[in-house]
Amino acid sequence: MNLSNYRTGVASIDQKIIELLEEVPTDDLDLVAELLVSGVRLGLEDVNRGELKLTNSALKELRHSFSVFAPYRSERKATLFGSARIAAGDPAYISAREFGAAMAERGWMVMTGAGPGIMAAGLEGAGTDRSFGINITLPFESSANEFIADDPKLINFKYFFTRKVIFMKETHGYALLPGGFGTMDEAFELLTLMQTGKSPLTPVVLLDPPDSTYWDRWLDFVRLELLNGGLISENDLSLVHIFKDPQAAADHICHFYSSYHSMRYVRDRLVIRLNRTIDDEELLLLNSAFSDILVSGSIERCDPTGSEIEDSDFLDLERITFRHNRSSQSRLRLLIDEINNYEVT
Repeated sequence: MNLSNYRTGVASIDQKIIELLEEVPTDDLDLVAELLVSGVRLGLEDVNRGELKLTNSALKELRHSFSVFAPYRSERKATLFGSARIAAGDPAYISAREFGAAMAERGWMVMTGAGPGIMAAGLEGAGTDRSFGINITLPFESSANEFIADDPKLINFKYFFTRKVIFMKETHGYALLPGGFGTMDEAFELLTLMQTGKSPLTPVVLLDPPDSTYWDRWLDFVRLELLNGGLISENDLSLVHIFKDPQAAADHICHFYSSYHSMRYVRDRLVIRLNRTIDDEELLLLNSAFSDILVSGSIERCDPTGSEIEDSDFLDLERITFRHNRSSQSRLRLLIDEINNYEVT
């Protein structure tokens, strides 16, 4: 094989990388080569030991996480966020436990930060077989809760940023319960990543226990300060939905994938994969209602693209495609809702 233009700059080392790759049984030798080149370049350049340790630890955490999740790639997973300080028996704990159970009953797996409080409640409800623990090692709180401790689906992270990458990569829906700074960080980061198109659109529910005003007051602040101040649009509020009932919250997350399956950008076009066929009448409705998010042309049915065929990317599913302007993610969420809510006759 030949290396890409991304090389170490030392011909003898580049040749040894090529020879080493002959022993690696993968179809993605180009990417493995670039990983090796990056490692060697770190050794050749003016990088200090602390920076090398950071890069090394982050890469090892990601590699290990990919291997743990590999057997469960076909499983839908919901992530539960909320306070570690909420005690068993608290209404929020009960709501989280009921939500975890509801998702497991619907065939989903449940992921939490593996700590106490809301995190323990979600895994208790889901049961160990349907649970993942994504733990962060902290000086004051590092042990996993009893419902995931010693389970092979528990992953311990040193860095918040690698942990968040895994949460975003593996999650198909989010439920947030009352919490502190960490929960606020997770809520706003989720919305930021979706609003900017840096994370796939997924359902986000804000789950309040009975008689709680936590998320209602959060929404009051968002409307008063962000929406009324012109800092977000009304459409952006479609990215989150507030529920009091764990069953209704679980239904909302599952409904998101009733007709919609997934999406992928292929060059200048967005491809949306579907669990059913879009008929001519529905296609006409979508083009009329969402022409504002098109750069040009129209929304149309399509076959799997060459890139999808190369990656064996859900080739059996129906598809629609269009040139998306990439700046209207909340409108794109509304398009998905329209498809899911369309009454097929």
